[in-house]
Amino acid sequence: MRSERLAAASADREFIAKLSLPAGAGPFPAVVCLHPADDASRDHFLFRHLEAILPPANIAVARFDRRGNDVPFAAQARDAEAVIDALRARADIDTGRIGLWGFSQGAWIASLVATRSDRVAFLVLVAATGVSPAAQMRYGTAKQARAAGHSALDVEALLRLRVAFEEYARGTRPRAEVQRLVDAAKDEPWFARAWVRPELPAAPGFWPDMDFDPAAVAARVSVPTILLYGEDDEWQPLEESIAVWAGPGRTINRLRGTGHTPTLRGERDISRVAPDYTDSLVTWLRKVTAP
Repeated sequence: MRSERLAAASADREFIAKLSLPAGAGPFPAVVCLHPADDASRDHFLFRHLEAILPPANIAVARFDRRGNDVPFAAQARDAEAVIDALRARADIDTGRIGLWGFSQGAWIASLVATRSDRVAFLVLVAATGVSPAAQMRYGTAKQARAAGHSALDVEALLRLRVAFEEYARGTRPRAEVQRLVDAAKDEPWFARAWVRPELPAAPGFWPDMDFDPAAVAARVSVPTILLYGEDDEWQPLEESIAVWAGPGRTINRLRGTGHTPTLRGERDISRVAPDYTDSLVTWLRKVTAP
């Protein structure tokens, strides 16, 4: 394996990706890595895991730093397309075999790009949620609060606060009113699990894609797609998400012993990546990228 710098440019940003290539001259199929919401780094451990396993399988891997946090999906999609364009300009990359790998939020971005571009040959979607970001956060925070032992009344209070937070983000509820609710909840034992900002942003609109509809996008995806789900996903309604994606051209794998992250016991380390994930991913990619 060898690594090179890959210069990319979207409409409003120039940046450098890291491209890891198999040995030999190519042209090689390639995978572009797309980020979860909580990590903008090109060094996310699942990206590094792909760099370790795919070049030996004769597949190149491109990874880059996202431009920041809370980035609108449209801007993230533009950056992904910029990396695809940079790959397509290389003689050692097969322009007909470039795909996207996305984890969690990155799965939304990958599927969105696939509906906007005819340059995406396949998708690998890990923990692809089938409900909106707002609905996902309500589900995940409530599930984790219950798992932590909070009462049904506590969970109801948590959800009321999240709904108020969402209404302020949409601009349908006054900031002062919602901030009072947040201030009143700050000392509650469940508050940290609500994932509501203690001090609200000065203006609504700070969560522009909160009502993004994954089902509408999934219905328009026409390229071969593999979806990998943990059997005990703590952040999304699993069966509902799988139902959104089920259909022709879709391979759906459930990973034993994993949650939202495809690792054993949810640990964030390459050494804990589930063997089922690695085996099914490499097997499917070898088939879909075969010349």
